Amino acid sequence: MQRLPTLAALACLAALPLAACTGEAKDTEPPSTPAGVTAQAGSATSVHVMWDTSSDNKAVTGYEVYENGSRVTTLPGAKHMVDVDRLRPKTAYRFTVRARDAAGNLSRPSTPISVTTPAQAADDRTPPARPTAVRGTTDGPRAVTLMWSRSADDAGVTSYDIYQEDSRVHSVPGTRTTARVTGLRPGTVYSFTIRARDAAENSSPDSRPVDLTTAPAPGDKAPNTSPTSLRAVARKGAIDLSWTPPRTGGPVPEHQLYLNGSLATTIVWGAEPPAGTATYTMTVTDAPGTRYSVKLRAKLPDGMWGDFSAQRTVVVT
Repeated sequence: MQRLPTLAALACLAALPLAACTGEAKDTEPPSTPAGVTAQAGSATSVHVMWDTSSDNKAVTGYEVYENGSRVTTLPGAKHMVDVDRLRPKTAYRFTVRARDAAGNLSRPSTPISVTTPAQAADDRTPPARPTAVRGTTDGPRAVTLMWSRSADDAGVTSYDIYQEDSRVHSVPGTRTTARVTGLRPGTVYSFTIRARDAAENSSPDSRPVDLTTAPAPGDKAPNTSPTSLRAVARKGAIDLSWTPPRTGGPVPEHQLYLNGSLATTIVWGAEPPAGTATYTMTVTDAPGTRYSVKLRAKLPDGMWGDFSAQRTVVVT
């Protein structure tokens, strides 16, 4: 005998979405409020805003940045920093951040952070000096702390920008000479450089790079497969490279050379590969002043490619 649906079931189907009838609850839980919000003036017309990642019962899909209650930008969930531009010199601003999930739930606004942009420097075209004495330490598997000496500038340094593989990942006020970079991957080599910036947006040359390898994750005993001690020296028409291949328990027959993020060539030794320092000269034909970013990875004895080396950036002479 066929059983007819009850009146309650018919009412459910008629009045509610299917998810409600099947017991699947709509996501109404907002993400956690962003913490650790900082705002520092990068120049007379820009402010760098950063915050810690928020959590959510599903996933954080974006962040919204507000200035005095008005939204100024929206970012994807993977980002937790932004430069707010087109501001006025010598002006006070107040920033807050809210996290958003896929269902459109917004977190509560973060604690407001106030910042004042400096005065515009009159026709300042002189960049600050290159930061020196750059060094760093690892803070477990996902963070590092960087330190450097103060740079000189005719009008004063307003901020220091931290770069990782030519991408800015952090900024601190010009009064600070330390920075902590978080959100890194365990057991990974990173190369950092520092640039000083003044109120007229003049940036110094890159500092020398500092290479840091984050600690492996708990229980991870995998060997380091990155080439180390990479050096890149530009001369007329060529870039001379030298590095130490990874210790893999067997010969490393070839390396891949990446130029500006793309595979440029494969370096293969026809005889026994070098046991110590390896070298390679790359011919370049671009005009003087062209910037190149280079990095390597080795082919391991099991046929797999290892991790990338730290990146080096050189300028053609």
